[in-house]
Amino acid sequence: MPLASDTILTRPLGLRDEATARAARWRAALTPRTLAAALLGLGGLGLAAFLVLGDDPLAGEPFAVATIEVRAPVAPPPEPVVPGRPDSARADPASRGADEVERASGVVVSRPDGTSAPDSVVIRVPGTGPIQLKPAPDPRLSERGRYGGVLPKIGPDGARALDVYARPEAAGLERGGAVAGRIALVVSGLGIGQAATQDAVQRLPPAVTLAFAPYGADVTRLAARAREAGHEVMVQAPMEPFDYPDNDPGPQTLLAGSKPAENVDRLAFVLARVPGAIGVMNFMGARLTGDAAALDPVLREIGGRGLGFLDDGTSPRSLAREVGRKAKVPVARAEIVVDAVPRPDAIDRELARLEEAARKTGFVLGSATALPLSIDRIARWARDLESRGILLVPASRALRQPS
Repeated sequence: MPLASDTILTRPLGLRDEATARAARWRAALTPRTLAAALLGLGGLGLAAFLVLGDDPLAGEPFAVATIEVRAPVAPPPEPVVPGRPDSARADPASRGADEVERASGVVVSRPDGTSAPDSVVIRVPGTGPIQLKPAPDPRLSERGRYGGVLPKIGPDGARALDVYARPEAAGLERGGAVAGRIALVVSGLGIGQAATQDAVQRLPPAVTLAFAPYGADVTRLAARAREAGHEVMVQAPMEPFDYPDNDPGPQTLLAGSKPAENVDRLAFVLARVPGAIGVMNFMGARLTGDAAALDPVLREIGGRGLGFLDDGTSPRSLAREVGRKAKVPVARAEIVVDAVPRPDAIDRELARLEEAARKTGFVLGSATALPLSIDRIARWARDLESRGILLVPASRALRQPS
């Protein structure tokens, strides 16, 4: 019977017993404690090798890497060279091309060939920029009112709001030449509709004086914006008409039958609504302005606060100039009401009358209301007024120089 290949007779003597014993010794040595110690030692050796051989100046501290990219400054695109335009005009930041002027004006210019504005430039000469009005309210000319806000008063040195808040008058025409006449124009009814008010502020020349009704919720801010744009401002006082109360100017109306103290108190509400006003303009008021006894204390209060009074010229019975002369209060009256008939042809005709009167007498005062049609016709008329030798001046001229 053949023997198996691996039997006790074929193995070297004692070989199985030695291997078994060695395996048993390894199993006895590899306890959980010795295994953990070995792993800890290996980790320590690895960390030491990393610190010695690695290039980490922070020695293992947490850190982040941010990439900083240095970009070269971007040069502005070169300005296109306009043939025939001098380099000095191109480099001057106060110079503007004709196409830019057209865009800023809001006027759409249509040319038959569909081209843009011709190659030209408008150069602003230093010192001839927009006229800035003095800030308002001036603490010297202000006092707290009982209805909130501030009331104007004459300053300790005799300074008046009529003088301090007035728009400075231009010395002459921008393009030179002789002045054929001067026109002062007041547009009233501002402050109630924001759209109409902003349209008047932006489209009308800054020399046009703007009168604000006291009822708008945002009238104080709107009047301040008008002054920022260069317009001197007035405040309208609601006054009693003949058909009152069927025709009611609104709250705080000054009445011919009220006691003087009552009208003065109502006037205080009106004045506090528009800081920086140069004076007061009537809103309606044919009955009150036709009653000398009722009008006198009102005008004295206006003059006593350093203001002037401007009659809008709508009532032929007004006694404002006569009463103001006796009370020594600055009073002026509009000679022409531009939009008494609110039609384009009628407004254009009255504007032409203003020019004619200015050429004859040297100066004329007109009034208009803030109707969209009126604003549009006045803006168109005033666009080339100086080319005809007529200079627009603020209404304060009529109050400060009554003659």
